[in-house]
Amino acid sequence: MAKPTVRILALLEILQSGGAFSVADLARRLGVDERTVRRYATHLLDLGIPVEARRGRYGGYRLAPGYKLPPLMLTDEEAVAIALGLAAGRRAGLVTADHAATESATAKLRRVLPVGLARRIDALLATVDVTGPVRQPAPPGTEVLLVLAEAARHRHPVQLAYTTWHGSSSERGLDPYGLVFHNGRWYVTGRDHASGSVRTFRLDRIGAIRATDGAFEVPAGFDPTGHVLAGLASVPYAHDVSVLLHTSLAQARRRIPPSVGTLTEVADGVRLTTRAEHLDGAAQMLAGLGWPFTIERPAELRAEVRALAARLLTHTDAGE
Repeated sequence: MAKPTVRILALLEILQSGGAFSVADLARRLGVDERTVRRYATHLLDLGIPVEARRGRYGGYRLAPGYKLPPLMLTDEEAVAIALGLAAGRRAGLVTADHAATESATAKLRRVLPVGLARRIDALLATVDVTGPVRQPAPPGTEVLLVLAEAARHRHPVQLAYTTWHGSSSERGLDPYGLVFHNGRWYVTGRDHASGSVRTFRLDRIGAIRATDGAFEVPAGFDPTGHVLAGLASVPYAHDVSVLLHTSLAQARRRIPPSVGTLTEVADGVRLTTRAEHLDGAAQMLAGLGWPFTIERPAELRAEVRALAARLLTHTDAGE
C-alpha cells in the first residue's frame, strides 16, 4: 500500500472488523511504524470517526461501540476497479437474470462518489473501447447461481427443476462439482443422481432449486472447465470430422481451444476430431491454421477445401 490515504482506509477496515488492536499489530498489518499508526488514527478522528485509544505499554485502538460506518468508502483506484468491472461484466454477459442489477449498482456507485471522481469515471466509460466481442447473455437467476455456488463450495447436493433445449422438464438431484462461465453462458457440471454420470447443465434453464442433505466428494483431479468445454465440443452436429494436422501437439493446443474439438497426438502429427454443422466453415478454419493437413473424414470436406481454394485463386486472379 503505497499511498497514505490507502493505508488510512485500510486502518479503518481493520478497526471495522471489531475488537481492539495493539499499535504493534496495526503497524505490522499496514507495513508502517507505530508512530505512523498513531498519526493515521488522528486522521480518522479528524474525519469524525470515533476511534478510541487505549493507553499504556500495550496500548491500541478500536472503534467506539455501536458506531455505524458510512455504507461505502472507496479510494479512487477501488472506485475505478468497480466501475470497470461492472462495465466489463455487462459486455461479456457476466450478469444474472436481474438485468437492472448492473445498472442500479452503477448508479449507486456514482451517487456515493465525489463529484470530480464521478465525472472522471463517466469520461472513462464513455471513451473506452474493448476489442472483445459483445456477448448475448443467457443469464441465470441470482438465487440459482448463489445456491449452486454454495453447494459446490461446501459439497452438498441440490435438487433442481431443469428444462432441456427441446422443452421437456424434469426434477433431478445433482452433486455440483463446479461452475463455469463460457461465451455468455453459465454452466454447472457434476454427478447427476438419476444417471449416475457426470453431466453439464445450463444455469439459465434451471428453475426452482434448493440445497438438500448429504455430502459428496469431487473426484481427484476433476477439471470443471475442461469437462464443460469437452462436452460442448461433442454436441451432435451434422458432420463428424477427423483431420490429421501435420504439426506438434503444443502448437495445435496454442491455436485450437478445447471447445473446438479434441486433439490427440499420433505418429504423423495431431489428430483433430470435431463436429460441424456446415463444412464450409470447417474448411475455412483448416485453411486459416496454416499447417499441412490430411482429411480423414468426411469425404465431403475435401470437396469444400478444393472449392475454397478455387475461390481464393479466382479472387487473386481478379486483382491482377
